[in-house]
Amino acid sequence: MKRYIAIAGNIGVGKSTLVGKICNRLGWEPYYEPVAENPYLEDFYSNMESWSFHSQVFFLTHRLRSHKELLANPSSVVQDRSVYEDAEIFAKNLHQRGYITDRDYKTYLGLFELLVEMLKPPDLVVYLQASVPTLKARIANRGRNIESNISEEYLTQLSGLYDSWIDNFSLCPVLTVPADDMDFVAFPGHMELIVKKVEEKLDNRGEVIFAPEDIRQYLSR
Repeated sequence: MKRYIAIAGNIGVGKSTLVGKICNRLGWEPYYEPVAENPYLEDFYSNMESWSFHSQVFFLTHRLRSHKELLANPSSVVQDRSVYEDAEIFAKNLHQRGYITDRDYKTYLGLFELLVEMLKPPDLVVYLQASVPTLKARIANRGRNIESNISEEYLTQLSGLYDSWIDNFSLCPVLTVPADDMDFVAFPGHMELIVKKVEEKLDNRGEVIFAPEDIRQYLSR
């Protein structure tokens, strides 16, 4: 049976890394978020007011195309950031901060809502939830110059929108990973635990959570 899961979470939380590790473990195909390909991204980080709308339309267009492609792919797939996050997190935050005008935001949402109605949702969203200090540390560790000026305030606002979005998301099941307590790069056991919980959630085995005792137990594996 084909499976489609999306990895969601704030900047720097480890989405791309988790996509690769799940795909390597299960033999699935990855679909990564475009970073270098966005011709507006450097301008966006330098001047959000002038380039926010352009950047968001680019991401929306690319992610909708990726969504369509991965649905047509007969293999099971893992997507790095879902199309829903573009509108519910990033565009909403930029609008709230005054970087996208009311007129442009209304146009953007109209396009988003129309297109999303035509798409099949994922079988599962895996939400990597982390505090801002954890995000800042991971952003610093990966050393992307383009992200060096992202402020703590910006990350905090995104985190609040993420938590609110997940609390109200109902298109498919959600598995929340406590990323502050788990390091699936340094500890193979944590990766093993995540894959186990993903499989349980996809198999509809009732409530699936990351209990502290499980996190401690798998740390030593």
